[in-house]
Amino acid sequence: MIAFVLIVSFCYSQNNSIEISEYDISSVKLPPNFNQYKIVQISDLHSKSFGKNQGSLVKKVKKVEPDIIVFTGDLIDAKRYDEIPSLLLMEELVQVAPVYFVTGNHEWWSGQFDTLEDKLKDIGVQVLRNEVQDIFVGTDNIQIIGVDDPANVGESAFERVKLEENIVDAMQEIEEDSFQILLSHRPELFSLYSDNGFDIVFSGHAHGGQFRIPFVGGLVAPNQGLFPKYTSGEYKMDDTTMIVNRGLGNSIIPIRVFNRPELVVVSLTSEK
Repeated sequence: MIAFVLIVSFCYSQNNSIEISEYDISSVKLPPNFNQYKIVQISDLHSKSFGKNQGSLVKKVKKVEPDIIVFTGDLIDAKRYDEIPSLLLMEELVQVAPVYFVTGNHEWWSGQFDTLEDKLKDIGVQVLRNEVQDIFVGTDNIQIIGVDDPANVGESAFERVKLEENIVDAMQEIEEDSFQILLSHRPELFSLYSDNGFDIVFSGHAHGGQFRIPFVGGLVAPNQGLFPKYTSGEYKMDDTTMIVNRGLGNSIIPIRVFNRPELVVVSLTSEK
């Protein structure tokens, strides 16, 4: 009986106790007014609830006092579509800081993204669909780029090509020398992001590898298979840094092990 209680308690904690992961990223390209600029990244909620009106999750975000919040896809779950907890979260978050959102594969698989997008915009969420927005602090600015997840192409074999097209569409509005933040759901395409010279990339999708093996890493991730390369944390390639968020909820595999739900906090430092 004691063993059963311990196992249940462990599983509950692994799937409901939110962990905050913090990263510091510095760059000579970052304008001085953005020194100590703070970004909270949320990903892969899959319609999960964390307390009444998402209170547990929102409390943690508020405590960080972010300048902006970025959400990198899979706000809802296509297999058990329930937008209420997801929209409740967004209603709370837009009161904390500006919220930028990009689609994940589940938004497209649900077949209901058109109406969901309208509701997000009505709340005040800035939905980025292969486009760029300038963010200003005083007279300094950086650029945030958001691209659609390529799941809407229909054939997985063409997803990389579709994402390349999405990036090309977005980059028409990019200022060449600006500090650039990319929001893109898929981490496995890191080389594509690096080739395009983005300074920081925020991704999700991998759910931390679902089951994390101590000293080894994640066990399995969509589009990466067994022992995936990009599941959690900070990765560098040339001048690009990618942050992969382990996400908050579950989908096909309903449980996490050694892989608690995660909020990511990134603090920027200007080297100028």
